[in-house]
Amino acid sequence: MRTEKLDSDFLNYLVAHHVNPGDKLPSLSEIGDDMGVSVGKLREEVAVARQLGVVSVRPRLGIQREPFNFAEAMLPAILFSLATGEASFAQLSRLRQAIEISFWDQAVVLLTPEDKARLGQLVHGAWAKLRGEPIHIPNGEHRQLHLTIFGRLDNPFVQGLLVAYWDAYEAIELTRFMRYRYWVDVWNYHEQIVEALCANDFERGRQLLSEHFALLPAGPAAVG
Repeated sequence: MRTEKLDSDFLNYLVAHHVNPGDKLPSLSEIGDDMGVSVGKLREEVAVARQLGVVSVRPRLGIQREPFNFAEAMLPAILFSLATGEASFAQLSRLRQAIEISFWDQAVVLLTPEDKARLGQLVHGAWAKLRGEPIHIPNGEHRQLHLTIFGRLDNPFVQGLLVAYWDAYEAIELTRFMRYRYWVDVWNYHEQIVEALCANDFERGRQLLSEHFALLPAGPAAVG
């Protein structure tokens, strides 16, 4: 493919030299000599590459290629847009809902018996928190339940967007404003969704997923 739109000599170096995840890179002076680029310019481009998550820089280890992680690349832009008000969490929530519904059929057929057992454990743990003294909101279980359902889908863009959604969800702390009844209703649906998955009734599961999205309040407090 044409890579000039990367607009980065360093990223182009990674592509042209087939640098794979886990590979250690030469020094910036060696890369600069190879490409005819100044070390100063490369340092700036490495900083961008680190922000994208495609390389890491560690003392004594130098620069190392990291696996592509779309969530790392997307999350700063998402959080910035939410902080400035140029986008809303409700818009992000609608995108996430569309992704989950659209990719449901592809994802659920890949679930293993171990995955389904894990989903059951998450439901059990969530109820323990909601019925405990004191009550705790099962935020971790909420995130893990949805990510587990889609966890075997071989699509790094879908995976990245879903992970970035949950990172943003946690960052803006919208759960503080939700009433206890909302969480009980949500986890009643989650329990039914898991039961449908365990019974391989995938269409019923998708219907329940769509219905549980309808529990979301209108406006910017929509959480999912």
